[in-house]
Amino acid sequence: MCGIAGIIDPTLSRNRGDCLLRKMLESIRHRGPDNSSTWVDMPVLLGHNRLSIIDLSDDANQPMEFEDLVIVYNGEVYNYLEIRDDLVKKGYRFRTQSDTEVVLVAYKEWGSDCVDRFLGMWAFAIWDKTKKELFCSRDRFGIKPFYYIHQGDKFYFGSEYKPLKLSPLFDNKLNYAQINRGLLLELVSYRDETYFKCLKILPERCNLVFKAGKVSVAQYWDLDPSKKFRGTFEDKKRRFLELFRDSVKLHMRSDVAIGGSLSGGLDSSAIASVVGSDHPGVPYKTFTIYYNGKGQVDERPWVNEVLRTYPNMDPVYCSPSDDEIAASYEHAMRSHDTPMPRSSVISYYFLMKAAAQHRIKVMLDGQGADEYLAGYLSSFERLIGGYLRNLNIAKALETLRCYAVRRNSGRRYMARKGLLSAVKRERDLYVDDFLSDRLAVGFDNDLEFELKRFHGSRLKQHLYHLLFTTFTPSLLHYEDRISMAFSIENRVPFLNHRLIEFAHSLADEDLLSLGQTKYILRASLNGRLPQAIADRTDKQGFVGNEIHSLLRGPLRNLLEAPFSFDRLNMLNPDKTKDLIRNFKNGDNTQALMVWRLAVTNDWIQKQ
Repeated sequence: MCGIAGIIDPTLSRNRGDCLLRKMLESIRHRGPDNSSTWVDMPVLLGHNRLSIIDLSDDANQPMEFEDLVIVYNGEVYNYLEIRDDLVKKGYRFRTQSDTEVVLVAYKEWGSDCVDRFLGMWAFAIWDKTKKELFCSRDRFGIKPFYYIHQGDKFYFGSEYKPLKLSPLFDNKLNYAQINRGLLLELVSYRDETYFKCLKILPERCNLVFKAGKVSVAQYWDLDPSKKFRGTFEDKKRRFLELFRDSVKLHMRSDVAIGGSLSGGLDSSAIASVVGSDHPGVPYKTFTIYYNGKGQVDERPWVNEVLRTYPNMDPVYCSPSDDEIAASYEHAMRSHDTPMPRSSVISYYFLMKAAAQHRIKVMLDGQGADEYLAGYLSSFERLIGGYLRNLNIAKALETLRCYAVRRNSGRRYMARKGLLSAVKRERDLYVDDFLSDRLAVGFDNDLEFELKRFHGSRLKQHLYHLLFTTFTPSLLHYEDRISMAFSIENRVPFLNHRLIEFAHSLADEDLLSLGQTKYILRASLNGRLPQAIADRTDKQGFVGNEIHSLLRGPLRNLLEAPFSFDRLNMLNPDKTKDLIRNFKNGDNTQALMVWRLAVTNDWIQKQ
């Protein structure tokens, strides 16, 4: 895990370019404190900050050269040993034990097709000295970031906003279409757009080539909705467990100690249970955050279910005080690069801080499972809507009944949402969820937001867009920024393309059954996952009354600051002030919107 930066700019002198590149690297020093190096062959300058995880020797430092190629690389290709064996059979010889060298040699052998063989997370750039061509790639789910600015024959890139703000091509013009999406849809990016007009993000599952002043971007992978797994449910459980265990095993490849987040929820508990059952001799330090007070999140009783089952778990608990939160907000905000869409970023900040204090450099996290295994209640809406659309009334009613029994409420609400899901476009359903926010602040701009067409069931369409457009990109943004702020490599075993391709090949009923979300995961881990957790029907994130207590407590200054209505001119000042006043007086109905308004206003004032 590392930070990368690069420049291709014929107008720079060697001295100016070298000085600029080093400043760019210094701005993301937190991403790789173990080594910082550059490679220069004007007008090309490549820089790398290293967080040493695999092959800790200096031989594995970057930028790394092989024949006519030079690479700077952020991430991990977990199946590098298998790919290395294939390359050795083809006659290649390696001088390091790193995955970086494998990526570089794989590109030499297979060109851009090399990424089809990779299983992992990556953002890298390879300069071909002979072709005078820069090849860049980002992993299938955008776990690792890649930003760039292109202007004529100039091309600058980096791992975060920070190094690119130092580029002579950067200007401070805000992208209001993205600010609107951030406020209303919680998106931190959209397609190739960021919060600044000049700054682009390479979309997930895309390669980019810069040559002779031109940029070309091509998508290299997608899910195929026509692929269906044929077999019994026992076959499906067996295959899912096999793929999941293999993913956890690969994600544990490391030359440094590994720990993990453990919330007591299904996803982090599933990872910990596989670590505990398959790797009982590996010490595994777990990190759990909790808050004291009525209505606050405290999942320690659920965490204890895992700890009692697997003795190799070594728990660490953290509960930040108001003073600690107030003192840390500025660092969290700067680290995030963009306005923080949810207060859960603050919780994640203290989780990573605790891991760093215990000298953990690699963490396993459960991000991504909800988005393709149907973990959100909105998935039931789409399932019912799909049944209604196909006039399968009996299945719609049975699903509705099971949902209501499991949760002891919500039948009428879910019936109405299911009807809407049967007739409306996925894009409109998603926007409708945030309609009350839009009305509350008198938002009067058009919302530039579309979803790519995906030819799956209503449920599979929903899961596809959660994975690639809406929730997952925002989750991965803060997962990367906050973990790297503490020089920690955060790994997400659920975001394994083999696992996701398999899940998408299953029937809808394998994901949602008997009123349970993520049914295939629960069923496959039977006997490994503590039964109390496997049977959980509530979905608890980091946030209980956390937003309320933060904005009325240690972060209340965010609501006291004057609003920049001249720059946030899409908002109705009177309605926005009323909304904030009502929140201060105890009205929590629009708490999440109040949070987004407050942090966006604070972010804009600091640009």
